[in-house]
Parts: sequence; C-alpha cells; structure tokens
Amino acid sequence: MLLPLLLTLQAALAAPAAPADPSGPAGPGPDSLLALAVHRGRARELDVRPPREEAEVVIDGVLDEAVWGRAAVLADFTQFAPVDGVPARDTTEVRVWYGPTAIYFGIRAREAHGAVHATLADRDRIGADDGVQLYLGTFNDGRQATVFGVNPFGVQMDGALVETGSVGGVGWGVNPNDRLQPDLSPDYTWQSKGRLVPGGYEVEIRVPFKSLRFQRGDAERGQTWTLQVVRRVQHSGAEDTWAPARRASASFLAQSGRLVGLSGLHRGLVVDVNPEVTSNRTGRRLDDGTYDYTGGRPDVGGNVRWGVTNDLTLNGTVNPDFSQVESDAGQLAFDPRQALFFDEKRPFFLDGIEQFATPNQLIYTRRIVQPLAAAKLTGKVAGTSLALLSAVDDDAASSTGADRPVYNLLRVQKDVGGQSRVGIAYTDRIEGGAYNRVADVDARLVFGRIYTATVQLAGSRTRADGRTVTAPLWMARLDATGRTLGLRSLLAGVDDDFVAGSGFLSRTGIVHSYLNPYATHYGRPGAFLERLRGGITVDGIWQYERFIHGGGIQDRKLHFDLAAQLRGGWGVGGGYFVESFGYDEALYAGYWLRQADGTFTKFTGQPRIPNGEFYLQVNTPQYKWIDANAFFLYGHDENFAEWASGELWLLQGAVNLRPTDKLRVGVTYDWQQVNRRTDGSTVSLGRIPRLKLEYQLARPLFVRLIGEYQQVERDSLRDESRSGLPIYTCRVAGGAAAPAPADCTREGARATHLFHGDALVAYQPTPGTVVFAGYGSSMLDAGAFAFRDLRRTNDGVFVKLSYLFRL
Repeated sequence: MLLPLLLTLQAALAAPAAPADPSGPAGPGPDSLLALAVHRGRARELDVRPPREEAEVVIDGVLDEAVWGRAAVLADFTQFAPVDGVPARDTTEVRVWYGPTAIYFGIRAREAHGAVHATLADRDRIGADDGVQLYLGTFNDGRQATVFGVNPFGVQMDGALVETGSVGGVGWGVNPNDRLQPDLSPDYTWQSKGRLVPGGYEVEIRVPFKSLRFQRGDAERGQTWTLQVVRRVQHSGAEDTWAPARRASASFLAQSGRLVGLSGLHRGLVVDVNPEVTSNRTGRRLDDGTYDYTGGRPDVGGNVRWGVTNDLTLNGTVNPDFSQVESDAGQLAFDPRQALFFDEKRPFFLDGIEQFATPNQLIYTRRIVQPLAAAKLTGKVAGTSLALLSAVDDDAASSTGADRPVYNLLRVQKDVGGQSRVGIAYTDRIEGGAYNRVADVDARLVFGRIYTATVQLAGSRTRADGRTVTAPLWMARLDATGRTLGLRSLLAGVDDDFVAGSGFLSRTGIVHSYLNPYATHYGRPGAFLERLRGGITVDGIWQYERFIHGGGIQDRKLHFDLAAQLRGGWGVGGGYFVESFGYDEALYAGYWLRQADGTFTKFTGQPRIPNGEFYLQVNTPQYKWIDANAFFLYGHDENFAEWASGELWLLQGAVNLRPTDKLRVGVTYDWQQVNRRTDGSTVSLGRIPRLKLEYQLARPLFVRLIGEYQQVERDSLRDESRSGLPIYTCRVAGGAAAPAPADCTREGARATHLFHGDALVAYQPTPGTVVFAGYGSSMLDAGAFAFRDLRRTNDGVFVKLSYLFRL
C-alpha cells in the first residue's frame, strides 16, 4: 500500500531541481558585466549598494529576467582554505538586488578544473556537494550572521553563526577548522532553485524579509548589512570567499563586505501559525512476554511565531510534539567521569537557539523533556541581544513524578567596541519545594586583531531534600590566532556542588588547564603539501578541592599532534600522547574486595597509572560518489572499570556513498576495546555499526531507513593491579567499618546486544509544513551479531501532520 502512494507522490512532485539541458540558456553572459556595478573582492571593493527594484522574478535557476542585468555584481574571489590570500582558481559571480519584501541573489559558478558535485539531498545534507553560502549580518555588528547555503540544484542549508571565540589549534582533527562553523539547526522559509550549465552551475535565491530579523534602519541613509560569500569547491577541496579573509584574525565575520543603503524594507505582519496533529502508538514487552500498546489517539498542538518588531520575535507553543524524527546515534563512553552530550533537534527550541549560547553550556534545552506549554522571546535591540524562555514541563520529567518542573532561562549580551561583548545569564528550575538557580556573567574581549580573551564567573544555588548549597564556576581562556603561530590556553574550575539544572556540564568537581602552542606551514599554490600544522598540548586536571587548598594534580597529559592537508582535499594526521592519571576516590567509593574468608575490605587502587598511546587519522576528499574518514588509536590507557593499566583499541570510521544524485548511503563504525595487560583478557568491548539509507524521491520527499547495532560487554571485575580479588559494589550502613555480605553485589560479567531500526517517510516542502510517517523497533539479540532469537523489547508507530500558515 505504501509503495503505490510513494510512486504517485514522486510523479506529482517530479524532481524540479534535476539538471537542466546543458544546451539551454545560461543567463546573461560575461560581457554583461560591463554594464553592471562590479565589486571585485580582491580589489577590496567591498561596499555594495544593491539596486532597489519594484520587480518580481521566477525562482527557476535561470537568470534571464531583465532585473538581473541591473543587479550589483560580486566578483574576483580569494581562496581562504587550505591557503588563504591567493586568487581563487574557479570563477564565481554573485548578483544581488532587493525589492520591497525580499532580497535576491543570483549565483553563477564556473568549474574549469573538475566535475560539479551535486545531489538531490534533504535539507542541510549538502556538505559533500559543491555550493555557495551567504553570511548575511543584518545587525551589522560583525559578530553574528544568518547563513543561507545552496548546492548546484538549489537544495538548501541554513542556520546561524554567532562567533563565541577562536578555533585555532590542533586538537584531534587532521583538518582543523580555521573558523567557526554555522549551527545548521535553525530552519528558515526562503526560495532557491539551481541547475547545471556547461562548465558549472547557476542558482537563484529569494530571501523574504519576513524570514529575517534586522535592525531599525535610518529612513534617509538606509540600513547597512554585512555580507560574506563562501564557495566550496569539492574537486579541489578549496574554500573561496568574496571578501578576502585572513586566517590571522580573531573573527571571520568581521572581515565581511557590506550591503549599504538598504531602504524601504517591509516585513509586513509577521505571524506564523503552525498547528500540528500527531499520533503515536508505542509498545513495550512485559515480564510475561506479552506486549502492552498505548496511545494511538490523535494529539493536537501547535506553535505561534510573532515578529513583534523587526528585531524581536515571540514564540509560543502548546502541547507540542517533541518526539525526534531521527533517534540519537549511539555513543560509547570510555571515561565514566564524562557525561555524553546529544544535540537539540526539536524545532521550537532551535529557532533562535544561538542567542542562548554561553561559555560552559549553562543553557541546554534538552533538560526540558516534554513541556505542556512554553514561550520564548529572542532578538537584538540597540546592540543588546535578548533571549528569554519559560516552560512548564510534564510531571513525568520530575523526580517525584507528581510535580511539574518550571523553567525560566534568560540570556542577555551587550556589544562592546568593535568585536567584544559582555553577557549575563540566569536560569531557574523549580520543582515543588526544590529549585536550582544559576547566575552568570561573562565576556569575550577581542584585541590586537588576533587575540581573544574569554572569561566567565557563575554561581549555582540548589535546594533539595531540605538542604541549600551554593557553589561557583569560573573560567578564563586566551587564544591567539596568528597565521603561522597560534596559541590556545585555558584555566577553568567547577565546584563539586555546582549544579546546572538547566545546562550541560560534562564533568564537575575539577579544575582543568591547558596550554597549546601550534605552528602552521603553507605550501606554494599547486604544491602536493598544501598545509602542515603541528602543536604541543600540556594539559592538567585537578580535583577542585585539592586545587583550592594547594593539593597536587590528578591527571597529567602531554600531547604531540601533526596534521597535513594535501592537494585535492586529502587530510592525514597523527600524534602521540604521554599521560599519567591519578586515582579518583569518589569514582570508586562503592568498590569493595571480598577476601577468602568472606569479609570485605575497601578497594583503594594504585595511586597512578602511566599511559602512552598514538593515533592516526585519514580523511578522503569529497569525491562525487564517495568520501570516507577513519580514526585509530592504540596504546596503554586506563582500564577504568578495574582502575588498572590496560591496552586500549579505538577505531572510528565512516563511509558515505552517493551512487546516484538521489540515493545516499552512510555507514559508521565505532569500536572500543580494553584488554588487561597482565593476561591480555578483555575487560570491556563496545561495537556500534550504523547504516543510514536515504532516497530522495523528489526535493521535498524522501524515505529513510536506519539500522544500528550496539554490542556492549564487560567481564567480571577483579582487583587487576594488586590482589586479583573479585570486586563487589556494597552499601555501608552508618557507622559500620565494613559492609555485611547481604549489602554487596558481585560486579559480574554483563552483555547487551541490541538492534534498533527506524523507517521514515517524510514530505517537507517548507519548514513547518511536514508529513511524517515512521516506525521504530528495538530488539535484543541472543549473541553478538547473531541475529537469531531476536526479542523485541519495544516498538512504535508515529504519524505527524503540520502546516505552516504565514500571515
């Protein structure tokens, strides 16, 4: 029944973005530039006054309307990566004009040195394609921009970029970013269409002013917006920009050009009403082997978005559907002291999410599980960014199961000088008589063009179980982003009792410090070695209380890293780690050893574990049909489960296949194994292969299948470093010197073999208008990758219908 429906929809939606006939019209030719206002980036002609036209065009990817012949032209791009400051090899021309209700961009991209990479992909999934990104800074502050990107077919990616600090340094990546990347979570309503032409591609873009937030402009002189154009050329691995951008800068956005004299911009009434109807039927396996299914009744909710002014937006939601269309990919945890992080994916929270960003993530909206109602105000007024969110969560999200947690989250940031800013944040989570409140003040100071200093001071006040505790958090970071020489440094502390009930901290109770100087060498244009970067990282972690009272360091790390960017987009790298980890009493507080006579003694562990390990990493270019990456690490590392020295094997890899312009296949594999050094036996083993298959029947319609297998095994634990005695987890009654046998549980062997599958059919012509139909199921396997006697533990079917009414 489903297949005929899909075939019918595919015929009705015949892929409008398919390549055009190469012999067809290619729009105005190069000679037309002589009659236009041409702004050459390499000549620093970066102030653009686009014409205002009372005209409309058909967004079809063909620049054949007369108005395109009167548009301003951006030309003469410069390469930014892998080597900045050299002329771009491929020609790019961007035309821009605007009308009363929208701004228009026409892109003509030529590729004389290789084939165009283009697929009919889902929104935001065009990272392997050629494409152009527009960074539109509607507040002219050089700190934030709305990002609109397209591939050669006009498939969209969009998001926001708020610069929070420099990103120089080596880290674990062989292709280190030289600038902050945009957050692609937000989605906007705009139009684009592209086509292939001989030697390249052309794209038309229309961005309605209703979809933008912008300043209140001067009635006579008009507004000034910043604009940067970035082009990705996959066959060479190059990234080109219209306004020349240098790596030796603390800000990428501050190096943008400008659109000047924008006047008569009419947003009109900005009210988006987005009702939605959902139906879920979920099942779970009961102890007697039967299945209990609940739900199935339609649930009605919706969202409202109101543009209060040009620069302030109010969002509200009632009974929203906050189920995720795609489940989170599985992760393996190696260090039990570190919490795992999962990105926010729910549309209501994603709108304006960049305005809530803080150093040390004190606002993390996934803490709000299933709100009954929520409201949010975001925007920027007079150089001050404002973000306020209030929500009432479902009682199922409370610790008691009877109270409804209430969240109030506030973030305010003020621009200072050319690139600096100061900010405050306040979060409040109230659950019955308990609460958690966090107050924060922070600043990002940019000076000397390449230096960035970030400081933060916060305090939490938490009341629970009749006890109130106050605790601090602090951080200072200094970065220098020179072209050849650079530096990253940090000193940060989080008290043991600091609680971020509305935020995310991967670990508390520590002081973390590092110093990372690095150097970069650039090859000549056309050389095999385009860029070589090496660095040393000196890293240390203290337990917070010991640091405050002058105690010794817990973990010491010395990392040596080397990364190379090769011609054509290849990346290779490697490094060696010399580390020493100290015993953490709190982590093993529940561990006891059972003696031969049946009594229990406290597990203490060896004071320190020395480590030495190396890693290798390879990234292939983004070929038209395939790309891949792999990371491998081996060496002596912690056996955290038994607090002993072990052998660590770690492999992470991904292969992405694009056999046609509609089919995408992604395979990832995560393997982590720890062996004992005494006898080579395996302490822990984790393997997660994941397969994602997506077929784009038409630009707004796709089918997605996901299969993921999680193998997580652990051996019976013993005192590996000393006595070899079995390890127990015990509860000790007050005043007792040792636990009673009845209070102890053997840390025996355990294994989980779980297979999870998802299927989704999605129709999404614009953000907010969607039809989703999906099924998900989890099954336990009898053995590792045996696929026999699979026992279904839970499953579910869901349908979602929503429509965006733009008033």
